[in-house]
Parts: sequence; C-alpha cells; structure tokens
Amino acid sequence: MGKGGMSTEGHGEGKDGETDNMAAWLVGLNSLKILPFKLPPLGPHDVRVRMKAVGICGSDVHYLKTLRCADFVVKEPMVIGHECAGIIEEVGIEVKHLLPGDRVAIEPGISCWRCDPCKEGRYNLCPDMKFFATPPVHGSLANQIVHPADLCFKLPDNVSLEEGAMCEPLSVGVHACRRADIGPEKNVLIMGAGPIGLVTLLAARAFGAPRIVIVDVDEHRLSVAKTLGADEIFKVSTNIQDVAEEVLKIHKAMGAGVDVTFDCAGFNKTMSTALSATRSGGKVCLVGMGHSEMTLPLAPTAAREVDVIGIFRYKNTWPLCLEFLKSGKIDVKPLITHRFGFSQKEVEEAFETSARGGNAIKVMFNL
Repeated sequence: MGKGGMSTEGHGEGKDGETDNMAAWLVGLNSLKILPFKLPPLGPHDVRVRMKAVGICGSDVHYLKTLRCADFVVKEPMVIGHECAGIIEEVGIEVKHLLPGDRVAIEPGISCWRCDPCKEGRYNLCPDMKFFATPPVHGSLANQIVHPADLCFKLPDNVSLEEGAMCEPLSVGVHACRRADIGPEKNVLIMGAGPIGLVTLLAARAFGAPRIVIVDVDEHRLSVAKTLGADEIFKVSTNIQDVAEEVLKIHKAMGAGVDVTFDCAGFNKTMSTALSATRSGGKVCLVGMGHSEMTLPLAPTAAREVDVIGIFRYKNTWPLCLEFLKSGKIDVKPLITHRFGFSQKEVEEAFETSARGGNAIKVMFNL
C-alpha cells in the first residue's frame, strides 16, 4: 500500500501486529464496517495524521447506495471519506514546515506532477489522480492516515478542525468562483441550495459578488441560504415546462442582469434555466453532476454568446479557504448540522442521516 491509500492488500493490522488503526470500510451495497486499516510506511516527504474531523460528502453516500459514482466503480472493500482535518503525529525526515502537534486541513488528491495538465498547473485534471475514497484509493474516515506533507495545511489558531475539514467542499465553491471570474461587478444566480450550492454562495460573497439569488426545490435549504446571506431566494419546481415563467421571476428577483449562473445541481431543468436566465455575454458554470447527459437549448445560448464552463474538483484553493476562514469573510460553521462519533452504530446513523437529507446539510464525524 502506498501514499494516498492505494492498496492491493485490503485491511490489515497495525504496528507489531496490533490493530491500532481502524477505518470505516465500504464492504458492500449499503454496508459499512469499522475494520483494521494498515498504514503504509512513512516516506521522507509524508506525515502521519490522526484524524479529528471528517465530513460526509454526497459522493460518499452515492458510493454507499450504488457502489459507483460516474465512471468510478467500487470493486473491492474501500475506506470511505475525503473531507478531513487532523493533528500531525509524525513527520518524514524531509518535512520542514510541519511538526507533531500541528493541526492541519488535508487536500485529498495526489496528482502525478508529470503529465501535461500537472505541468500546466491544472493538476486537478491529472488523469492519474489518486483521490481519497475514489476507487481504488482508500479514504480518510480512519483513526490515522499517511499523506504527502505538501497537501497538509496548517490551521490558523482561530480556525477549528471542523472548519478545516470544511475546506474541501468550500474549495469547490472557491474554484468555481475563480473559473467564472467572480468579482464586485458580477451578479450571481445559484441553482441549488444543497451543500455545494451553499458553499458557492459563501465563496461568491467573499469574492465580492454584489447580489446573489439562489433557487431550489426545498424550502428549508432556501431558508438556510437566506440566513447565510443570499439577497433573494425562491422555490422552483422540477417541471421543465416551468422554465420560462421561473426565468422571469429570477430576473425580477435579481433586479438586474444575471452575469454568472452556477448550476450546483446539474439536471436538465436546472441547466436549461441557467442558460436562459443568464444575460447575453454572461457565463454559466456547471458545478453539479446530477445528469451525465442533457438536452439543452444550446443554439439560442450560442446566439447570445453565453459561455459555458465546467469545473472538476479544485486546485490551489486551501490557502485562500483558510484565509477566508481566518479573516471571518466566510463562516462555514452554520453548515455543520449533525455530529457523530466513530463507532459502528454512529457511522451507520451518520450516513443514514446524510442520505435522508431533510434538515441535514453537513454531517461531521468527530474522531
């Protein structure tokens, strides 16, 4: 087993035959078990981290419910989890910027640094990316992990470990705002008030967007969006026949042109609405991946020169996320709605809570 949790050995014992490191393993459809997790040797540029906070992502739930997410298929038992922060327990001999006892937020993807995207600085597009809890790479819902030190970011004194774990979903919003060039002259529409829609709302405000409208099918999540600073909210339907009427309502709510729309759901209806609502010359950024294929009004979109851009994960976002959290420009604490410990029963309850949705936004493990 190497860095990033790549494994051909499955789970195993800890040092000297002791089972001192346990992890939450996805062992089958709707089946999670806490089992031993053998760590790889500590390399010269690695650190060993004791996990303290791990959040549940929608992709984690998707793997649990279907054993796949997009083209990634779980074919053998896999440790789950990738939104994480912890405390350094041991550092490799070449690690200079971290010490045992340091609290760190962890970027979960290890790129190759040799391919063209990596050399161009777009390492998030690396075809050989080893990303926590993406088959066949093990995740981070464990007592301890080994990870490259350069992907561990020291937390400011006023930023908690839970907030550190939230840097991962927040990074999606930050990367989306960078891709869409959000600033003080860009009015923003957000389709979807789930966890990613809400962190995109927080990021867009931190980047200076003067007016933000967010829509969703769920009234509770819209109320959360309002408390987080959305200027206007309103409930939409799932019926694609309602797009034209809802676009008129969006324009009225915005009170100006929609410069950038973030589709944080990724369905036929949300993307059609985004393309229709965005002003001529504006941008639509596809963030969510609800549908892999869509039928969309691209000809009228092209005639209005609306740019369509996509994002995949993130790159070089942790320093800015931590600065936003340190300065108070972004407060992610209200997003953490449920907390669980690390027992078999609590792991099962946590994933059931996250899968149900309802008033659950971010479910967090405290290890």
